[in-house]
Amino acid sequence: MKHPIIKSALALSIAIASGSVLAGSGHIQAHHSDKHAFSKRHSDRYFNRVATFPVYQNLNLANGDALEDETAAEISAASQDGNVVYYSDSPMERVGLIDIKNVSAPEAAGFIPLDGEPTSVAVKGDYLLVAVNNSNSFTDPVGKLSVYSIKNPLQPQWVANFDMGGQPDAIAVSPDGRYAAVAIENERDEDYEGGIIPQLPAGNLQVITMRGPVSKWQVRTVDLTGYADIAPTDPEPEYVAINRFNIAAVTLQENNHIILVDLRRAKVINDFSAGTVDLFNVDTIEDDVINPVDTILDRRREPDALTWLNNWSIVTANEGDYEDENGVGGGSRGFTIFNPFGKVQYESGASLEHAIIRAGHYPESRSENKGVEPESVLSSQFGRQNLLFVGSERANIVAVYKANPFRKPELLQLLPSTIGPEGILAIPSRNLLVVSSEEDSADDGFRSTVSIYQYGFKSADYPQIQSDPKQLIPWGALSGMVGDKDDASTLYAVPDSYYAQSRIFKAEVAKQGPAMINEAIVLSKDGNTVDYDLEGIAQRTDGSFWLVSEGKGSVPNLLIKAGADGTVLEEINLPAAVLAKQKNNGFEGVAVTGSGDSEKVYIAFQREWVDDPSGLVRIGVYTPATGSWGFFYYPLETATKGWIGLSEISTVDDNTFVVIERDNQQGDDAAIKRLYQFSVNGLTAAAEGESFPVLSKTLVQDLLPELNATHGWTPDKVEGTAIAKDGEVYVVTDNDGVDDASGETRFLKLGKLFK
Repeated sequence: MKHPIIKSALALSIAIASGSVLAGSGHIQAHHSDKHAFSKRHSDRYFNRVATFPVYQNLNLANGDALEDETAAEISAASQDGNVVYYSDSPMERVGLIDIKNVSAPEAAGFIPLDGEPTSVAVKGDYLLVAVNNSNSFTDPVGKLSVYSIKNPLQPQWVANFDMGGQPDAIAVSPDGRYAAVAIENERDEDYEGGIIPQLPAGNLQVITMRGPVSKWQVRTVDLTGYADIAPTDPEPEYVAINRFNIAAVTLQENNHIILVDLRRAKVINDFSAGTVDLFNVDTIEDDVINPVDTILDRRREPDALTWLNNWSIVTANEGDYEDENGVGGGSRGFTIFNPFGKVQYESGASLEHAIIRAGHYPESRSENKGVEPESVLSSQFGRQNLLFVGSERANIVAVYKANPFRKPELLQLLPSTIGPEGILAIPSRNLLVVSSEEDSADDGFRSTVSIYQYGFKSADYPQIQSDPKQLIPWGALSGMVGDKDDASTLYAVPDSYYAQSRIFKAEVAKQGPAMINEAIVLSKDGNTVDYDLEGIAQRTDGSFWLVSEGKGSVPNLLIKAGADGTVLEEINLPAAVLAKQKNNGFEGVAVTGSGDSEKVYIAFQREWVDDPSGLVRIGVYTPATGSWGFFYYPLETATKGWIGLSEISTVDDNTFVVIERDNQQGDDAAIKRLYQFSVNGLTAAAEGESFPVLSKTLVQDLLPELNATHGWTPDKVEGTAIAKDGEVYVVTDNDGVDDASGETRFLKLGKLFK
């Protein structure tokens, strides 16, 4: 300990606050054997999303901005009354404003133009503080703290700039409003010598004493060199948080270190290494299969954000951001609770990642890197509950924990966000939580957003489908669904080609709560796993299945017969004359009627193939007894943007079928997500080369109101329909394996639509 005198003072203040409860508590580890079910008691209250604001709505199209301009919402702050949200928008070099007085209908309120990149925002009373990076190079970092008056929260007025002497990153304001602390990162150049540190100039902490008018505010520099074991000459502060004793906790992410600073004296009073973690039952191989069976030993935590929990414990989000000279990376996929002297009180281990796997949000494409990458963390009190929020940048999830100082954190719920949640803002006075997500690509159909959640609900809206908390069943990218022929509470679903080793998921549905996946039946052919692009599933009268796999290029579309145990019994190709007309967007759903010689299999094609008339797609009919094929044409709606196709077909009765017809648009552009039914009564499917009968369709239900009922980003891929034995209708969306997608899976319970 380098600070023996101050250590005693720190211990005294912490003891007064906590009654010495936590200062001497033991280390609790969330081991891999923990069954991390969602904690639920009758007295618990939950958050549900009430609005999603797309940041592009703050673009000024009349003044030169373009709708496709890249935007971002990274860090957010709120006015004193909680009615205005300010967010940093780095790509546009602006701070955006959102009027959330009507929380269910947030409105674009303009922006503050800047002369550099905003890295963080914070509010102190009637002032908005904006950290601005004006650096021209890594070796000559420059930045400032800009102060704006927000006496009128919707009309910020510039007041002053304070030179930060380097590149600012995070800002924090003390609970009493006396101090602000700015982490001056002076970040490294990752392309220079492999990004290995040290790379000078060193970072530091700027302390602003905010007493009296802004003209009287004072800035002091706290030197952070010489403390970390890793590159002690080049501290790179990443984040800062302040407790009510005006002690700032600062993460040095690349240095894997934490420093405590007494803001009153602007002096370091303690420091400690963030240490390492042993991880069990994690996936470390990117092979298109989520297989959490691996072990990682001695992984550096390398925390990004941190927060004070009840003013005496420090919680870190262990994202990781550095690969050392030996090629070993950091980031421990979870969060840690330390006491102020560096003793670990709780380690989440892989438990957060396991909860995310069960919710279908695990990013398999990040397995070889840092998994779910917890980046943000915040503690706050809502009602009588002390809550801890942990944001996963790659899983697009904010985990909410009950944080009682006398026991380990309990997972309360998971909140879905859009892509890349970066900032978490609590507004307890209005029972609101605000999550800003930074990823934005107009070309790919997803936009940066600010999501708003309200506290106080008796139940959580999400997840709507998950895997059994008593098991660890990975799942995602659901693309087809069917109800069990005998049991009204059982459904089967299949994932598409995003994942290897094709399988069938078995799920149970209940009147209340999420559907529960309790079994994964892995398909096998000749004793080996198979990799199909499964897009539909139907159950035969003997309990076996018909599956369809979508083809592409030289890969054929396949009708597959599989046993109830997942054994592939037969693969059936289209006739050669039809195969010659194959294009992308082929088989997208399968349904079955009858049995024995009367069995018929109906297959939905997604879009037109070669020589098909525009706006007409095929419904194929296969008769197993004869091996013959016939076709109908189904008429599609006309797209105003993108394209429209089919993505599912399900049996209503021997003559009636229901299909999902949808466009390929998401968010505000989503226009057509519908269920239509058609009948083949009196019609005969025609062979290839003949004239196909054109079906007549009837609208059953527009799905957009249901899809938008949870106030999120409207998904494009509505993919599966199941009609249960009791007539209940369910619809599921495809989350694209959390790859350039939010990962949110909507599971809709639509009632009995067919009498």
